[in-house]
Amino acid sequence: MAQIIWTEPAQMSLDSIADYIALENPDAARFFVQKVSASVKQLLRFPRSGSRIPEAPRKGVRQLVIKPCRVFYRIKRDEIVILYVMRSERLFRKEFLK
Repeated sequence: MAQIIWTEPAQMSLDSIADYIALENPDAARFFVQKVSASVKQLLRFPRSGSRIPEAPRKGVRQLVIKPCRVFYRIKRDEIVILYVMRSERLFRKEFLK
């Protein structure tokens, strides 16, 4: 059975985004984290549901767009590895995928 693995940078970036949202609206921050978690869990059933990222289409990395963020992940055999979460307005850097 497949499992989801969050990398430390992915977890830290999600926490940072939620903390920022919580400054203005703690309920919205909790809802956002729940929405991201639910979307990521869907990958267990539909791992290829995310789109390939235009910045690095040959890297085997996919993304879920959960406004206002992009969640980058890679499929490895029976694992879905969450690589990074970033705000959509930020510029993409390939370092996010390491």
